[in-house]
Amino acid sequence: MADSSEMTINLVVLGRPQTGKSAAGNSLLGSSDFESHRSPSSVTTCCSLGRSCRISGIIRRNGCELALRVQVLDTPSYPHSGLSKEQVRDSVSSALAHHFRKEGLHLALLVLRADLPLCPDENDHTIQFIQELLGPTWRDFTAVLLTHADKAEEAGFSEEAYLRSASSTLLSLLSSVQHKYIFLDNQKSIIKEERTIILRKLLNFTRQNNYQALLLKQSKE
Repeated sequence: MADSSEMTINLVVLGRPQTGKSAAGNSLLGSSDFESHRSPSSVTTCCSLGRSCRISGIIRRNGCELALRVQVLDTPSYPHSGLSKEQVRDSVSSALAHHFRKEGLHLALLVLRADLPLCPDENDHTIQFIQELLGPTWRDFTAVLLTHADKAEEAGFSEEAYLRSASSTLLSLLSSVQHKYIFLDNQKSIIKEERTIILRKLLNFTRQNNYQALLLKQSKE
């Protein structure tokens, strides 16, 4: 809490190349802080922190409205076209400790494409990476962000139909994070009302943790 009338939530976006991590971060912030475009190689090469302006009309506590601030840490993808796993892990770990050491991390957003299947090997490597970053309680502090939801809609899948048709790998992952997931179309700028809905869902996920944050240790030199 920055003051009695304001609440800050700290988020990190994690995922594979071209899943829309940086675009998702921009959508959450309501800005264009992070570089995001199609590329034959990984676009993001270092971690960067974006901060939103004060957002009103999102949350009330004890009968009073609070202003919300969102902080998003954008990260290099894993796997990365130009960095080793160790380089990505150490970069993200150091940035998490540097930016969120005092307040902690409220949620890690694992970004997956809704229009592509999640394969078991890919999922295993991703989960191992998140475990190394966040530790044994990673499930409590991880939510899944399914981007390119418009592509699934174009194929005739509603959210319910999509989940009925999803692979056992994805369903198992969603179950492991207590079904904390959000569908996002980040191919275009989301309108204010859509952003409000997404932020309220994220706040609900943090409420499930009693607004606790994951405390992060400084990475070893």
